[in-house]
Amino acid sequence: MGTGTSSDTHQETSADSGRIIRPAILAEQTGIWKWLPGLYVLRHYRINWLRNDLVAGLVLTAVLVPVGMGYAEAAGIPAIYGLYATILPLLAYAVFGPSRILVIGPDSSLAAIIAAVIVPLAAGDPARTVALAGMLAILTGILCILAGLARLGFITELLSKPIRYGYMNGIALTVLVGQLPKLFGFSAEGNGVLAQTAAFIQGVLTGMTNWVTLALGAATLIFILIFKRFKRFPAVLVAVVGATVVTAVFNLSTQAGVAVVGELPQGLPSFTIPWVRLEDLGPLLVAAITIAVVSFADTSVLSRSLAAKSGAYVNPNQEMIGLGVANISAGFFQGFSISASASRTPVAESSGSKTQLTGVTGAVVIALLLVFAPSLLKNLPTTALAAVVIASAIGLIEIHDLRRIYRIQQWEFWLSIACFLGVAILGPIPGILLAIIIALLEFVWDGWRPHYAVLGRADGVKGYHDITRYPDARRIPGLVLFRWDAPLFFANAEQFHEQVLIAVNASPTPVRWFVVAAEPVTSVDVTAADMLAELDDELRNAEIQLIFAEMKDPVKDKLKRFGLSDRFGDDHFFPTIGQVVSAYLGSSGITWVDWEDKT
Repeated sequence: MGTGTSSDTHQETSADSGRIIRPAILAEQTGIWKWLPGLYVLRHYRINWLRNDLVAGLVLTAVLVPVGMGYAEAAGIPAIYGLYATILPLLAYAVFGPSRILVIGPDSSLAAIIAAVIVPLAAGDPARTVALAGMLAILTGILCILAGLARLGFITELLSKPIRYGYMNGIALTVLVGQLPKLFGFSAEGNGVLAQTAAFIQGVLTGMTNWVTLALGAATLIFILIFKRFKRFPAVLVAVVGATVVTAVFNLSTQAGVAVVGELPQGLPSFTIPWVRLEDLGPLLVAAITIAVVSFADTSVLSRSLAAKSGAYVNPNQEMIGLGVANISAGFFQGFSISASASRTPVAESSGSKTQLTGVTGAVVIALLLVFAPSLLKNLPTTALAAVVIASAIGLIEIHDLRRIYRIQQWEFWLSIACFLGVAILGPIPGILLAIIIALLEFVWDGWRPHYAVLGRADGVKGYHDITRYPDARRIPGLVLFRWDAPLFFANAEQFHEQVLIAVNASPTPVRWFVVAAEPVTSVDVTAADMLAELDDELRNAEIQLIFAEMKDPVKDKLKRFGLSDRFGDDHFFPTIGQVVSAYLGSSGITWVDWEDKT
């Protein structure tokens, strides 16, 4: 592991932060490094990151094992296959995935989809269940890779900062509520935050709490929250080891009924081709499409949130490829469909993870445990794991920046709240979709009713400005300068038409030229082009010329393509407003002295 050349040092910021400046990534990650971002990080690895990655990997292992096994059972698959679906995907993503600390593996949001498809098809045959799950993972991976190669990662651009905050806050609440029963020592079934909360409260009120379990879990949680602020102290690892030792020494699993992980099944996954029936491919492909969309939505939001926090840049198309390769590796090594983990990733982050080596460490340790020490974690209490996940969920919550957003742009704050409520009540994917729909509606509304202004010349100020902002601005007799601050399209074409006529009628002098300051107009569609033709006819009947200034060449090309080149010749277009004014004064014979000419 080299430390890199002097240029490499220039490209990265501090060794402690592990950040990479975005231009450096864009400049260097070309060729083979573009497709293997994990090897790019290894090529520039710094030895003082090693301790953080190893410690974070060890801490992460303590969470990966029980969570992977639990999600496997939830998906209708034997628990051991949850570990198989953890080892190889972590290794594959470490090479092909662009995010430095993202943790992928079995996920709760996918378990229900997997079970709904493979359990009926398997008809109670365990071997067939595993084969169907493997083929489903392979199909999911292929779809993700094809989407990445087709550069469909742009869809993540719809996920603005308020949406990401709302998503992460919703996920944090979902994870926290889901772990509370484990912290209290009982189980509570429920679909969604509201049902889980109600089940938890009912369990507490009916006396299901195991007070020894709660004391052990609460002590673990408090310890983590107090000491996690010391970055170089492995608070999570110490807390988990301490809880395990206490449980073993006092035999709490037997004496007090504290639930523990138990002895791990032994053995490593082997390469297997998951053969399925031809008639099974249809239902599996439909499920694979759904899982690909769900897993990429989860992964992209989590990846972008982490990237924004660390200052790194993550290519969303490569993210899809990394996720796809990880799913394929799971499918061929007796695993099932996987995604990013919103609960395990913060564990790695809070434990000081710097690079993909954390995931590699977790995968290797799980493999070693399966081979050499399947009983090592048998006394690990599940309440301690719940404490780890809850502490991580608390770290996901964003409040400070939301306060700033509320002060400067309230509708984006409420968009974040809508996303938060959507994720918490409806689930992650419906919540994101709801927030994106609201954001798109807001965008259309802004374009539908955009800002516009009549411009004038204010003494002592360069350029032409809104006369409502500069009441003393002077207007040139017979000339109306009108700025439209949006694309011209079907939703605002009539509004534009109406406001032009209003500006003409409001002019203090008879209008000869009506000039559209078109620099903000980035596009024109067919409806708007037809409207311009009608508007031009109306203005010509009133002996007014319709002129455009500062219109972009691509927009002019569209007008020509729409057949308006005969109507609007080159003499209707001017590069600047100043040239329009000079041409108008020269053709009209009007005397008008600019304040700059006076000086």
